Amino acid sequence: MPAPVVQVGFTAMCPHGGQISVISSNTRVLVGGMPAATFADTYVVAACPFVVGNVPQPCLKVQWIVPAQRVLVGGQPVILQTSTGLCQSAVPQGPPTIVSTQLKVIGT
Repeated sequence: MPAPVVQVGFTAMCPHGGQISVISSNTRVLVGGMPAATFADTYVVAACPFVVGNVPQPCLKVQWIVPAQRVLVGGQPVILQTSTGLCQSAVPQGPPTIVSTQLKVIGT
């Protein structure tokens, strides 16, 4: 299903409200003036407040499971607004939520 391509500077949250950002290795393909986010990039979570008992278990990173099927950047699939992933600490925590991204470039 077609969806907007995610770019550096997108707004996303872990299931507990932590902010997700991308560290991109893509310097060639820009979407909305920013590098397109790919499956191979690093996605980090900041300020996740999740606690189990009295032990902090914050989400630390996002591992994408289902990226785009047809759009590649540098041989890597891009991440779409509808892509499926898991926020992780020592164990999977739940899916990330992409709140906003650019809307002009659509991929599948």
